[in-house]
Amino acid sequence: MSERLESARPDERPAIVWLGFMAMCVGMFMAILDVQVVATSLPTIQSALGIDPDQMSWIQTAYLIAEVVAIPLTGFLTRLLTMRWLFATAISLFVAASAGCAMSGSFGELVAWRVLQGFSGGTLIPSVFSAVFILFPNERQALATTIAGVLAVLAPTVGPIVGGWLTQTYSWHWLFLINIIPGIVSAILAARSLPRQATDPSELRHLDGLALALMATALTTLELGLKEAPTSGWISAYVLSLLTVCLASGGVFIWRTLRRNRPIVDLGNFGDRNFLVGSVLSFVLGIGLFGSVYLMPVFLAFIRGHDALEIGMTMLVTGIAQLVTAPIAVALEKRMDARLLSAAGFALFAIGVGMSAFQDPRTDYDAMFWPQVVRGVAIMFCLLPPTRLALGTLPPDRIPDASGLFNLMRNLGGAIGIALIDTIIYTRSEPLGEVLWTRLQAGDIEAATFVGAPLQTISGHSGSFDADTTALLDPLVQTAASVQAINEAWMVIAVLTGCALLSVPFARRPTPTGNQG
Repeated sequence: MSERLESARPDERPAIVWLGFMAMCVGMFMAILDVQVVATSLPTIQSALGIDPDQMSWIQTAYLIAEVVAIPLTGFLTRLLTMRWLFATAISLFVAASAGCAMSGSFGELVAWRVLQGFSGGTLIPSVFSAVFILFPNERQALATTIAGVLAVLAPTVGPIVGGWLTQTYSWHWLFLINIIPGIVSAILAARSLPRQATDPSELRHLDGLALALMATALTTLELGLKEAPTSGWISAYVLSLLTVCLASGGVFIWRTLRRNRPIVDLGNFGDRNFLVGSVLSFVLGIGLFGSVYLMPVFLAFIRGHDALEIGMTMLVTGIAQLVTAPIAVALEKRMDARLLSAAGFALFAIGVGMSAFQDPRTDYDAMFWPQVVRGVAIMFCLLPPTRLALGTLPPDRIPDASGLFNLMRNLGGAIGIALIDTIIYTRSEPLGEVLWTRLQAGDIEAATFVGAPLQTISGHSGSFDADTTALLDPLVQTAASVQAINEAWMVIAVLTGCALLSVPFARRPTPTGNQG
């Protein structure tokens, strides 16, 4: 396998290789964009298909579970099919599933297509980051990583704009139909441009079916547990049973995988110190990146009452900051220690997240501008240097497996981060509201200003309010309590992001081996 992957880096026609790589990036962008585009338009889909409100989230959950199961299988599928045919097959299935989603006439039909869409889309992201270190020599890897990184983090930013515009201008079907033409073009270009290698059907004979079932069970129950925990409670019987199954199946999977000569996923990569540190950073980035992309629409929709298109326009600031920073990140990544850049990136990202922890019910675009700029600048330094730390020193035959694990860590971080955010919002809003009521009843002008209550009503007041005043203040207090809970969530995410700095000193200075052009 090592020889096959070494031969994947051609010495001739670099423009053709770049064309194939860009086709892969387009496919990855579509897969990431699809999650956010659909998320912003779930109410429209629910209304069109007559879906029960308590079932609506399965449109996203089905995709995310299939995706998280597929990601760590990227190494196995690359060995079986080769990078070229894995991408061409995955993007073709993604296009077919997108067409199926658009033509769905029922909830069950849509969820079934979403499973196929998620599984095929799940391999696209790690395949692209594998290609960076397999296709290109060292001096081109920073540029390739930046292109992939910009598209990977830009997709969630522009998703609300695209989703809002499509549903307002056309219909929900176009949320899926937009994937078809770019998908077909990228499949053709990748099949013609990526290096040709022989497939290896012998991989199927060594497939550990039990390990595959255990891994799928562990990841599925983890995703379901994280989805249900904020509303059902972390210690509810259902959630505890899911997490118990996750731990049991995951433990047996790890034990079985570490004992096999040809495991379905090479967990031995975690024995490499730099890969382990890079994976920790990827996990923490998932918490911060997914968390911030989740919290902003929640605030703008439920507190400020903006629609999807308006939310997208507000969040576009982060994407623009990323694009502006990208060339600087490439230049610095070539000249500076990846550990130093990673530390600076995560420190800056933590500051940017923390800056959003001081919002009030009137916060809008202007107050959100600079926190978004800081996060947008920081994201490229949270993605590029850790990717090099994790993958840049590994031999080519280990990169596909390692890339799958590296990207899985980011997705798991995102899932855990969102579950944590939801838990904070669900559990903290009510007690924070009670505190606000107590302060208002005591005539606290600062609390009245934060809530947006009439100051003449609160000033000098003591004791309970009459029915009319209570009816006036109740929606204001509920909104303000939600804002305070969201602020607490921002601060928790900021602290967790800052904790990434603790892992950086354990990394060694990257000295690429086996990847020389």
